[in-house]
Amino acid sequence: MLALKVLAEGAEGPNTELLWILYIGLAIFVLAILLGWWSASRKPEQVEVMVEAEESKPKRKKVADDLVKIEGIGPKTVKLLNRAGIETFEDLAQAKAADVQKLLDGAGLQMMNPEGWIDQAKLAAKGDWDGFEKLQRELKGGRRKK
Repeated sequence: MLALKVLAEGAEGPNTELLWILYIGLAIFVLAILLGWWSASRKPEQVEVMVEAEESKPKRKKVADDLVKIEGIGPKTVKLLNRAGIETFEDLAQAKAADVQKLLDGAGLQMMNPEGWIDQAKLAAKGDWDGFEKLQRELKGGRRKK
């Protein structure tokens, strides 16, 4: 509306009283475009610095194990454990039951007991699959049968 009023021609010619507001608005728009372009062009440099810092760290390739093999752990629990940095049998074997239980409690999974999981993970991390399967026969839902 304002632009139409500014550009409207009257009997004496174009209305230039409010033309300066249009120019200021246009200048602010151009400035916003330039600032956006500048800030977007700065990010790749920061990413390169972060990548260089990451590359300087010694790399340890860790292949995630299928934690669902452990009696009592399902896909939802695996996602929760992975977010906490527990991705392998070795990671779970070294975890403390109390810490894993706090993680489960925080996610609303209070009914689960990670103690049996850790015992299974210790056997799986060693590659003792016979002992792993024997232990699983003694468990129900990751807990020892009563």
